[in-house]
Amino acid sequence: MSELTTIARPYAKAAFEFAVEHKAVDQWLGMLGFAAQVAENETIHNLVNGSVAAEELASIFVGICGEQLDEHGQNLIRVMAENGRLGVLPAVVAEFVAFKAELDKEVQADVISAIELTDQQKANIQASLEQRLARKVKLNCSMDASLMAGVLIKAGDLVIDGTVRGKLDRMADALQS
Repeated sequence: MSELTTIARPYAKAAFEFAVEHKAVDQWLGMLGFAAQVAENETIHNLVNGSVAAEELASIFVGICGEQLDEHGQNLIRVMAENGRLGVLPAVVAEFVAFKAELDKEVQADVISAIELTDQQKANIQASLEQRLARKVKLNCSMDASLMAGVLIKAGDLVIDGTVRGKLDRMADALQS
């Protein structure tokens, strides 16, 4: 996965910088998202991984995307096709979204709890994280009964493990050392 990110990041960064410069970040996000969906299509995926010439592949891809891509989006597709990188378009979108979140001062936080959180609990967690991170926080909440109780929060590099399972694991590690 990290190899895909390494390959995708320069394309995403170039597209993002261009989009910011031209005040078209949302438009580019839409174009890239559509192109990534096309790239994930089984038939296109087989073409991308096949022995089709780069020029022909780019023409097919741009033709399928049609008016969803502007001239600059089409150029990106051609460059990626020439470099054999159309298969990483979904990773390019993920990187682009990360750049956009950084620009918007937003962070995604995964909140995993043993039981369903109430709206008030979610609001409290969100407010606390926004204060701590000095960013707008979007919560992705899920449940995992194996945590027993408590909450596990992951936001970027920050991990807050307030679960019973986490405490038991730390106690077991301490006893074994």
